[in-house]
Amino acid sequence: MKSPLSQVKRKTFLGPCPLLTVLDTLRRPGTSGGCERASSSQSIRHGCPMLQRRPFPCVSHLPMSPAPCTSAMHSQWRSRMPLHRMRGDRVLWVPGSDHAGIATQAVVERQLWKEQGVRRHELSREDFLTAVWQWKHEKGGEIYEQLCALGASLDWDRECFTMDAGSSAAVTEAFVRLYSSGLLYRNRQLVNWSCTLRSAISDIEVESRPLPGRTVLQLPGCPTPVSFGLLVSVAFPVDGEPGAEIVVGTTRPETLPGDVAVAVHPDDPRYTHLHGRRLRHPLTGQLLPLITDTSVEPRVGTGAVKVTPAHSPADAEMGARHGLAPLSVIAEDGTMTPLCGDWLQGLHRFVAREKIVCTLRERGLFRDLQEHPMVLPICSRSGDVVEYLLKSQWFVRCQEMGDRAAKAVESGALALWPSFHQKSWQHWFAHIGDWCVSRQLWWGHQIPAYRVVGEKAEDDRKELWVVGRSEAEARAAAAKQTGRPGADLTLERDPDVLDTWFSSALFPFSALGWPQETPDLARFYPLSLLETGSDLLMFWVGRMVMLGTQLTGQLPFSKVLLHSMVRDRQGRKMSKSLGNVLDPRDIISGQELQVLQAKLRDGNLDLGELAIAAAAQKKDFPYGIPECGTDALRFALCSHGILGGDLHLSVSEVLNYRHFCNKLWNALRFILRALGEDFVPQPAEKVSPSSHMDAWILSRLAFAAHECERGFLTRELSLVTHTLYHFWLHNLCDVYLEAVKPVLSNVPCPPGPPQVLFSCADIGLRLLAPLMPFLAEELWQRLPPRHGGPLAPSICVAPYPSAHSLESWRQPELERRFSRVQEVVQALRALRATYQLTKARPRVLLQSSDPAEQGLFQPFLEPLSTLSHCGAVGFLPPGAPAPSGWALAPLDDTMKIYMELQGLVDPQSQLPRLAARRQKLQKQLDDLLNRTASEGLAERQQRLSSLRLELSKLDQAASHLQQLREEAPGARGL
Repeated sequence: MKSPLSQVKRKTFLGPCPLLTVLDTLRRPGTSGGCERASSSQSIRHGCPMLQRRPFPCVSHLPMSPAPCTSAMHSQWRSRMPLHRMRGDRVLWVPGSDHAGIATQAVVERQLWKEQGVRRHELSREDFLTAVWQWKHEKGGEIYEQLCALGASLDWDRECFTMDAGSSAAVTEAFVRLYSSGLLYRNRQLVNWSCTLRSAISDIEVESRPLPGRTVLQLPGCPTPVSFGLLVSVAFPVDGEPGAEIVVGTTRPETLPGDVAVAVHPDDPRYTHLHGRRLRHPLTGQLLPLITDTSVEPRVGTGAVKVTPAHSPADAEMGARHGLAPLSVIAEDGTMTPLCGDWLQGLHRFVAREKIVCTLRERGLFRDLQEHPMVLPICSRSGDVVEYLLKSQWFVRCQEMGDRAAKAVESGALALWPSFHQKSWQHWFAHIGDWCVSRQLWWGHQIPAYRVVGEKAEDDRKELWVVGRSEAEARAAAAKQTGRPGADLTLERDPDVLDTWFSSALFPFSALGWPQETPDLARFYPLSLLETGSDLLMFWVGRMVMLGTQLTGQLPFSKVLLHSMVRDRQGRKMSKSLGNVLDPRDIISGQELQVLQAKLRDGNLDLGELAIAAAAQKKDFPYGIPECGTDALRFALCSHGILGGDLHLSVSEVLNYRHFCNKLWNALRFILRALGEDFVPQPAEKVSPSSHMDAWILSRLAFAAHECERGFLTRELSLVTHTLYHFWLHNLCDVYLEAVKPVLSNVPCPPGPPQVLFSCADIGLRLLAPLMPFLAEELWQRLPPRHGGPLAPSICVAPYPSAHSLESWRQPELERRFSRVQEVVQALRALRATYQLTKARPRVLLQSSDPAEQGLFQPFLEPLSTLSHCGAVGFLPPGAPAPSGWALAPLDDTMKIYMELQGLVDPQSQLPRLAARRQKLQKQLDDLLNRTASEGLAERQQRLSSLRLELSKLDQAASHLQQLREEAPGARGL
């Protein structure tokens, strides 16, 4: 019998990329935590097996982070439903995506220029948006395709997109409610500004790039390379005191025209005599006040700083404290404004920088130029230097909502895991500022605010703005405020759009139908768990908590799980410009280098970036990417602990797990052959071991189930992967299957081992299913069905093994005893390798000074013989002399192992081989002793010990062979 699931390896869905998943259980009415059991048919959606990274007993989840429709997943997928599905919980996983306002618009603008030679502003807003929607429908479905390739099981009928009608209505409603509550306002404040994009950008789009000193960068729109990491010292002459001056250091001389004061610390003795004096501006000659402020650090530089409130957040705060009016000298496009004078107006700001420095030199006010470490804010979307500009924007007041979010974590109502993230959470909310939500873009939710033309606000200083769910509602609000008929008023809608994070912050409830009181909202909200990347803790998680609590009155979830970020094998962030982005589909199916390079050329990289990316890609994958398969990729990603650092993904690691998959496949082929066509499996509770080996493997299986359960509960999926890898490879394949082969060849075959084999395969595959759904499904469907219970149509809804139900199989003492047997097996295998006994099966004698050990080994003599590829295994009485012609391998102080050599090896041919091997090892030891230690002390000592032990074994083997040669017939006559 084959499940339809085993036929579905990939399913393509066009559309936006997944944003997050919503998972919950239906609670029985009148209960306080019970879960309604779901039927199998209700639990399978669209024939895709599913993947969960870290399931929990609590089954209300929001597992995925926002994925923009502009980029591939970079193999950073998360999910956690299979455990709950297999436990019978009814779950809901909603696929969704955000519209990635800045990123999408930037991609489409580059594409239009590349293909048509057209700039955005040459098109109407409507025509440009048509082009964006067309691009989205053609290119925006990559992550959905990747999720299907990875085996994610989502409810595609509920697909959400932050620009669809339902989400757009939620965004408008949220904006209106926040405005009505006084939490949203319009004001002229400093914002992060990208001159290339001509838009405000969020903090997450600002990359803080540390510079150790002078660094030359080529920036977009600037005709020449620009030097950063330089400190220019400028003299401000003291008015009325010839020869007196205050020297100020700045890394941004282009902002000098915007200086409105110089500040010193009030207690700095170097300047106390100048308090209250005025200084001459070195460029304009205007008089500037010398102010005192305790925020100035006297020990930094000269202890004097220039104050530019229009282009520095710190200076803006200082200017507000001292009532200084800001001067905006850099325009939206990065050129100098008319306030700078004709000699600078219209120049690119970094071209103006050089002109200003030259002018200072000419006027004799330039004092010094030196390298200076600094942090440069770079726009991650454009590569341009971020400017701080005063702009009239919409802001969300965050203090009150932030206090609630901080208290939620402090009280335990909201749990962050790993818990060390709590410190960052509390610090961020303790210093949170208001959130600028305006973006000067066309792609996004246009702000539902309208300027009433020709009218002023109540203070008669600002323009009058009104907010409404529609223009009619806004017109009515304008009429009420002005006292004039609405029809007589002219309203102009704000052309800006909202920050993408605004709509993403609403997703936990907007995806369920909010603001409507839908059945889904009542049933599944609030959620219990959010899983996302640790880099989104503040920008997304914090804002979801703030807006969710404010708009719904409830925390959107009670737990947050933050996982590591996926980087390349060198630990670098995956970036298209570096050529190290890994599309999971390429790892799954394999990809030739030519195709990988073609993908780069089809992207939007400029020629310089393309050359760098192509070279890096060719270096990393000279022969392309080998086919690894879905399950191997998932297992590799899950094998990294969440508490560790970033996940360094290596294709070679994934390939190793592909080999593990092959091992599983071959193991099941062997098991199915051993079971035969007429095999009828017994219920698990009736399976009892018929031998000590049967008891051992069942005990190991029960232990594996216990460890998997512990790994899921403690959110350490690496424990689950390690446990399953060890059980399948080292317990079942390497030991039990090898040990049981002689038993299975008996005629008739005893009934016990086949039942044990079936239990190992059935339970082992169900333990594996959340991590390797495709392979587990395919193999599980081939097993004969158990009788006496309902038959699950798929492994993803078959019961997940319970550690408690298998507890009767646990025999820790038996496992301890068998580990002793395995030590003997390893020693015998080493002896066989030393003497090159490839086909011979030598007899073995065990001699122990502890009489109890004979009883320990007695039940395992046959498996010991089979696993060590030796002949009969017997016992040598304590104190008996060593048999002649047998090799000795002392296991420890109490146990000696003898293996027959007489007549099985040729000393004459083996001794020269051992001598050559010894010479090689001795040379390695000498080299290591003479070489300057480059590795750590522990690694060096370990290597030395290993070489010395190997040499000792070779000397012992040579001694045995020499003894054999001397005792051989005719040896004395030679």
